[in-house]
Parts: sequence; structure tokens; C-alpha cells
Amino acid sequence: MTTVLIDYDSGNLHSAQKAFERMAVEVDAGPVVVTSDADVVAKADRIVLPGDGAFPHCRDALFSRSALAEAIIDSVERRGVPFFGICVGMQMLATTGHEYEPTPGFGWIAGDILPIAAPNLKVPHMGWNDLVIDRPHPVLDGVKTGDHAYFVHSFALQATDPADVLAHAAYGGAVTAMVARDNIVGAQFHPEKSQSAGLRMIGNFLRWAP
Repeated sequence: MTTVLIDYDSGNLHSAQKAFERMAVEVDAGPVVVTSDADVVAKADRIVLPGDGAFPHCRDALFSRSALAEAIIDSVERRGVPFFGICVGMQMLATTGHEYEPTPGFGWIAGDILPIAAPNLKVPHMGWNDLVIDRPHPVLDGVKTGDHAYFVHSFALQATDPADVLAHAAYGGAVTAMVARDNIVGAQFHPEKSQSAGLRMIGNFLRWAP
């Protein structure tokens, strides 16, 4: 079984790679490969899409590599490959991002990426915050409300269907922290930087058979 981390020049992959490699050894999940090769992605057993920065920049960086984007879409939609979006990689699951200008996402999780509404708090939402688990999911096995996660973001997903939301954090109101639908899961925070809770989620994802 091969897990691929998508390299499209939109974020530092080093810490994510190390965390996924560590947990792949622990749960005997096979190799972890960092790649921008569409052919490798088309044969992958699991796909991880990280992302740092502005939504439209990440989206354009990915979709400018049309073969790579098509391989991801085909793998997720047709082959049912488990997919994990991280930070802006999670935001791109949405219908539309509204950073700078309306920008389409994958449309796998209905909703919009909108500015965090926290007038009395500093934005970006940066640092540690508690997770509030909204519903169980295999990727959250062993993770509980009150566990900490590391966030860095100014925009957040407003999901159309609350049933798609796995967890939220409190920051001037409920801020979507995790979403899932079918073979897709996404985290607004960085699991690779979220210590034991984040590593547990990564290990759970590597064992997940949706």
C-alpha cells in the first residue's frame, strides 16, 4: 500500500512527510511518497493534500498541473481512494473559496471558505486550540473533546450540511476543524504539528478502509 503526499509547491512538506512516515512504520501501512507525478498518484492507495497560504494561490498551483489534478479527482471520485486534505488542502474540498475573489474548489464538501468572524480576537487563528468532537469517525478513534490541535488560518469552512462536520474549535464562535464525507476527510489544523492527537489521526487514516 502506498500513500502519496501531493507536492505542488504550496507548503513545506517536510514535517508532514516525517509524521506520515513515522506512523506508516508504526501501523505497517507501507511506503509514503512525496510526488507531483500524476502517474504515481493514479496508482496510489491513499492521497494526502497539504496546503499553506491563500486558497486561490494553492488552487491555481494545483490545477495548473492539469494531469495531477485530474489524477487526484479520478482517484477520489472513481476509485474511492481515501483522501486527507490538510489546512488549505481541506479548504479546497469546499464548493467555493472567497479569499481575494470567488474561486472554485473540488466541491466534495458543500460549503464556502469565508473569513473567520472573531471581532474581539486576533486573526489569523494561530496556535493551539481545543478540539470539540461533533460526531465519531474512524480517523478520530482515540481522539476526544479537549485534545489540542495546532491551527494557522484566517479563513474557515462554513459547511452547508452540518453532518459533514466532524469537529470544531471555539474561536469567536464555532470554527470548523474537521470534515468528512465518504472516502474524504479534511483537517483545518495541522495534524503533523498536533503532537499525540495529530499522530493518532494520521495513524487512523493510514488504517482507514472507507
